[in-house]
Amino acid sequence: MSFTPHGKHLVSGEWVSGDAMFSSEPAHGPSHEFSVGTVDLVDRACEAAEEAFWSYGYSSRADRAAFLDAIADEIEARGAQITEIGTQETGLPEARLEGERGRTTGQLRLFAEHIRKGDYLDRRHDAALPDRQPLPRPDLRMIQRPIGPVAVFGASNFPLAFSVAGGDTAAALAAGCPVVVKGHSAHPGTGEIVAEAIKAAVGKTGMPAGVFSLIQGGNREVGQALVQHPLIKAVGFTGSLGGGRALFDLCAQRDEPIPFYGELGSVNPMFVLPEAVKARGAEIGKGWAGSLTMGAGQFCTNPGIAVVETGAEGDAFVQAAADALKEVGPQVMLTDGIAKAYRDGQDRFETRNSVTPILSTNSEGREANPNLYETSAENYLQDHALGEEVFGPLGLVIRVGGIEEMLNLAKGFEGQLTATIQMDEGDTETARKLLPILERKAGRVLANGFPTGVEVADAMVHGGPFPASTNFGATSVGTLSIRRFLRPVSFQNIPTGVLPDDLA
Repeated sequence: MSFTPHGKHLVSGEWVSGDAMFSSEPAHGPSHEFSVGTVDLVDRACEAAEEAFWSYGYSSRADRAAFLDAIADEIEARGAQITEIGTQETGLPEARLEGERGRTTGQLRLFAEHIRKGDYLDRRHDAALPDRQPLPRPDLRMIQRPIGPVAVFGASNFPLAFSVAGGDTAAALAAGCPVVVKGHSAHPGTGEIVAEAIKAAVGKTGMPAGVFSLIQGGNREVGQALVQHPLIKAVGFTGSLGGGRALFDLCAQRDEPIPFYGELGSVNPMFVLPEAVKARGAEIGKGWAGSLTMGAGQFCTNPGIAVVETGAEGDAFVQAAADALKEVGPQVMLTDGIAKAYRDGQDRFETRNSVTPILSTNSEGREANPNLYETSAENYLQDHALGEEVFGPLGLVIRVGGIEEMLNLAKGFEGQLTATIQMDEGDTETARKLLPILERKAGRVLANGFPTGVEVADAMVHGGPFPASTNFGATSVGTLSIRRFLRPVSFQNIPTGVLPDDLA
């Protein structure tokens, strides 16, 4: 059955309208009208979230796990409708949306199981020592507790896995924190139907209505009001460096500063070591091209830079990558604005004498063609703009004159989400020199693969030093991400009957 959005906001269990409307801009299919978010709606949603926290924040882990499972069930029940409107709004293929929906429900169920086990609580107990000299020790018990209402910003490039019921929302709800989501205006219909699923899960499990609200976009003031609202205790954000930095600064300027967990972008460099390029340079080049253009290059882990030595083997790698990119046709981008930003990024490369075009194409409208450029390590280190992310299928090859120059180049990179080493057995010593540098630069280091795609698991880290993210000690993917929305509390000499149930 086809889904027609009603275009409203979900605030404390009720669908409500604002004062103005905006039109969606789908890649194909009909446009729909959506209510523009307002500061008043933000205030109402935050007030409801705070009220809900007094019950939800102190609910049992079993009840919260059942709620997360119910959200996953309700999303799956609406699967066909989500895929239909999601493909229309974003231009992403059905298979991608269906896979992303599976990741979204998988995240919810993973967190449900995670909180059932209880390990995340990090419970610690130092028993009282009343006879200790020269002073007795009190009874001390420590546990992780939820922080309060959390704001989440939907991402443009992941309409499901990083949006309304995505990883930030799942982690916050698992921790015991109500959530207020600012929906992304690139896919408001997709956001609305996922909010419908959460609303249904709230009703089925008897959760307080204010545990979740969705305020649609269309107004920049909504995001500003949300991060500055005194009842919001943390923010989860996935988006551009400029937008994220502006919101980060607003969080820091509050009377009560709060943590801003922003994932802001990355060029994800790939280092092709000498023995690997000798043995399989063309194969690596072809694989890199596939990773570079996957999803029109609109992944935050898109490997936009490849580092390889000068010489015939490096030339073969570059040629194989260029040949593979030539076979990739134009791809639809998520929004007209993202497509324009991609063209602007290409213009930045075209106007620089420090880079050489290997494959230079024209992109028009909402479609993007792949592009490939080459530069030297010396030029790269002298031109900061070459290290700025171009969101789309654009690659830069940096040629180095030897291992020492490669290591020096690695030290010059800013913070990244990922860094990749392509190596063979003969590269082991070089890799051992390179790894400590990359460990300081990235949240995830991988070998002999490509970083596009992030496994949702206990050991995953999706974050890194700035500007990849605003908090190098956090991750937005994996069960460790729940720690962003918890804080340790120590209870001293509190009687057992008064302690939280998870400590008693």
